[in-house]
Amino acid sequence: MIYLDNAATTPHKPECVIAAVTAALSSMGNASRGAHEGSLAASRVVFEAREKVARLLGCGRADHVVFTCNATEALNIAIAGTVNAGDHVITTDLEHNSVLRPLYRLEAERGVSLGFVRADECGRPVYDDFERLLRPNTRTVVCTHASNVTGDVVDLRRVSAFAHEHGLLLIVDASQSVGCVPLDMTALGIDVLCFTGHKGLYGPQGTGGICVREGVDVRPWKVGGTGVSSFSHEQPTAYPTRLEAGTLNGHGIAGLSAALDFVAETGIETIAAHEAALASRFVEQVAAVDGVTVYGDALVPDHGCRTATVSINVRDYDSSAVSDALSQTYDIATRPGAHCAPRMHESMGTTDRGTVRFSFGWFNTAGDADEAAVAVREIAS
Repeated sequence: MIYLDNAATTPHKPECVIAAVTAALSSMGNASRGAHEGSLAASRVVFEAREKVARLLGCGRADHVVFTCNATEALNIAIAGTVNAGDHVITTDLEHNSVLRPLYRLEAERGVSLGFVRADECGRPVYDDFERLLRPNTRTVVCTHASNVTGDVVDLRRVSAFAHEHGLLLIVDASQSVGCVPLDMTALGIDVLCFTGHKGLYGPQGTGGICVREGVDVRPWKVGGTGVSSFSHEQPTAYPTRLEAGTLNGHGIAGLSAALDFVAETGIETIAAHEAALASRFVEQVAAVDGVTVYGDALVPDHGCRTATVSINVRDYDSSAVSDALSQTYDIATRPGAHCAPRMHESMGTTDRGTVRFSFGWFNTAGDADEAAVAVREIAS
């Protein structure tokens, strides 16, 4: 099978990741839950993984790296833990439901009001909307770094400059960009960054996290056992414990730690260049096919930084039918539908059929891109 659904998850993991998880399953105890060797071994793995995440993402303090089971949990913690009743939040039409649904819940339960930066017909944010949407009670901006539909990367420097000019907190969903494009939260002025481990980082599923800038207060979303301060009625206040109630996925974090080594040794720039070349190779071939529509900035010369995600449609076919044909006839895995990004599809006019998403990864080849293009051409004809 030619796997081109890396924006959903990367199934091909580096051998070092598989080895690390396997070793952890037979050796690790519960991190921060004892002084015996199994517990201490788990604690060391978690500690080292925090340091690696902090280095990779430019987080100023490793103890402000908090592990979660995925980016969805991370975003729920970040949003629920910083937005107050009566606040106004600015977000965008590019967002995944992992951002939208926590915000909609706060809108219903806490009287939070929302403003949406529009996406144009190509799926690009209308940046002037940030100023237009600003209110006296605006407190937070929640923004994706890269669209999971088009692969277009948001200009976070511009968004950050707006947020901090007005004293707003900036929360970034980096699910699609971490490991795929260089990212330094300190240099970009990001206050809270949420990520997942099973996509561009090539780690196991069930891993993710939050990086919190020093001085930012994120209230605990869940509370419980931490291994410290057991007689206190309250959750411990120090990071990372305040946001890590319950047993961590130590086996998964061991794999994530190995994956971080793989990404660091390979080089994000090297990974990004390889993936971008594959996406461009695919786009150049399918864009000329009669009846094929390519979405986003993939066809714009000098479009700048983007991930290796490309969404298309073929004639008036439903995206599910095209994706099914790619799978059944050509053994090519893609993702059809709305991709959990409903407002993006409303902006692009694709709510009736969604799009077919091709997302390339480090383990794909030029031959994969060429075979996918041939398949699209044959379906279109």
